[in-house]
Amino acid sequence: MKEELQHLVLQAIDALRQNGTLPSDFVAPSFVIERTRSREHGDFATNAAMLMSKAASRKPRELAEALVAALPGSATVARVDIAGPGFINFFLAPAAYHAEIVRVLAEGDAYGRSRSGAGRKAGVEFVSANPTGPLHVGHGRAAAIGDCLARLLDAAGWDVAREFYYNDAGVQIANLATSTQARAQGVTPADTNWPELGYRGDYIADVARAFLDRDSVEADGETVTANGDANDLDSIRRFAVAYLRREQDLDLKAFGVGFDTYFLESSLYSDGKVEETVRELVAHGHTYEEGGALWLRSTDFGDDKDRVMRKSDGTYTYFLPDVAYHLSKWQRGYERAITELGSDHHGSLARVKAGLQALDAGIPKGWPEYVLHQMVTVMRGGEEVKISKRAGSYVTLRDLIDEVGRDATRYFLIARKADSQLVFDIDLARSQSNDNPVYYIQYAHARACRVFRELADRGLSFDRANGLAHLDRLDTEHEQALMVELSRYPEMVESAAATLEPHLIAQYLRDLAGALHSYYHEHKWIVDDANLRDARLAQVVATQQVLRNGLDLLGISAPESM
Repeated sequence: MKEELQHLVLQAIDALRQNGTLPSDFVAPSFVIERTRSREHGDFATNAAMLMSKAASRKPRELAEALVAALPGSATVARVDIAGPGFINFFLAPAAYHAEIVRVLAEGDAYGRSRSGAGRKAGVEFVSANPTGPLHVGHGRAAAIGDCLARLLDAAGWDVAREFYYNDAGVQIANLATSTQARAQGVTPADTNWPELGYRGDYIADVARAFLDRDSVEADGETVTANGDANDLDSIRRFAVAYLRREQDLDLKAFGVGFDTYFLESSLYSDGKVEETVRELVAHGHTYEEGGALWLRSTDFGDDKDRVMRKSDGTYTYFLPDVAYHLSKWQRGYERAITELGSDHHGSLARVKAGLQALDAGIPKGWPEYVLHQMVTVMRGGEEVKISKRAGSYVTLRDLIDEVGRDATRYFLIARKADSQLVFDIDLARSQSNDNPVYYIQYAHARACRVFRELADRGLSFDRANGLAHLDRLDTEHEQALMVELSRYPEMVESAAATLEPHLIAQYLRDLAGALHSYYHEHKWIVDDANLRDARLAQVVATQQVLRNGLDLLGISAPESM
């Protein structure tokens, strides 16, 4: 609808050029067509006249009147008004919304999808947890957001790759190895000789036990077999990393999340990518040595201070492999590279972007894109839940899935904008009430499914063609409100994909479910009048379809009964 209205306005501008109201070389500004806050002011409005006013040397309202007079006729538009200083308000004809119901039923699962990103490649990196323990609730939020971002970009036609980056080469991995070794040697966290930075969760005992039992684990297509020697720290490290990578994979599988690429930080060193990146930065003249360390002039590229790349002891700082890793994404053809991280990583973003610009590799300044999420507070019985027996010091993703199920966990972790702090209320997520948003939405879908079972029980059937032929019978306030909500879906998908805000879909689905529930409570769907009945059921089927499509974008099931 927005595209059609924009086309009508552009036709009116062209007509004003031709009749001399506007200069023949007048260039139309980038005006917007947007939904009004209240249908009393129309369905859509545009600011075109106000944006054109200065260049056209005309008063905005006067120009708006000329535009309205020049608008071509359209079956979509019933009336056009001018408001305030020159807003143009469009009141749509009922046929416009009827056409949208027809479109929903015709396109089915494809409704709301587009080809705007066709032929273009995007990479979404998310979770990227160090393989040092079970995934915590923060990782769960990253998994929900990242997976939904990938689904949204896919819906927009992009060729999307999901990527997980394993930091398997740092200090934390060394702490994991010494913790597991201590457990294998019979030392517990309560002992005085427990490693100072050792991990204390019960899961470390599980890893140590499996190592002593000479178990084999497979992670990302690689099989690692323990040798059972508690003195072999290198073997313990390899086994512990593989064991926990497998555990994380199982947690993510239970969450409905999968990846196309698992990228190991260690490969950047073994493949020479880190050294290659250093050589390129030096060759382009963006480095200097001071105090025995190698520095990047990152302030030349917008960073607040220069950064050490290689320390005086010859080891690299964390940001250098990050630059090498993101360079690999560019080299792999990611036109868009989106990284979902916790907000505590905010300080590293500028230096990574500076490093990429310093490589002079043709990488755009705004590349890569970052989506940062805030912390999650888990509540039960009105009190914060802080620990998990398995992890020792934090709530795990598996804890939430076991408590409330995958669907509720995904919805609650995606329901708010990523940069907002989130409270996960376990009691609410488990409740079967209208206060629970995921239950409310899924029940709307189940309610739409149930009416067709009731229809069959009465010996009746739904004639889709007849229903579409009589959509003009849908003239009540609730029917019109539901049609408006349905028509918003493609715009919401487009907007959520463009702004990288999947919570918009979660909020939209709650609104759509509310419109359906209100419709159900106010009007019977199965009525004696066959034409009216089929028209109402056509709208119910369309709503059912959009609910299912939207839930799929969130990775949530659409149950047929509840």
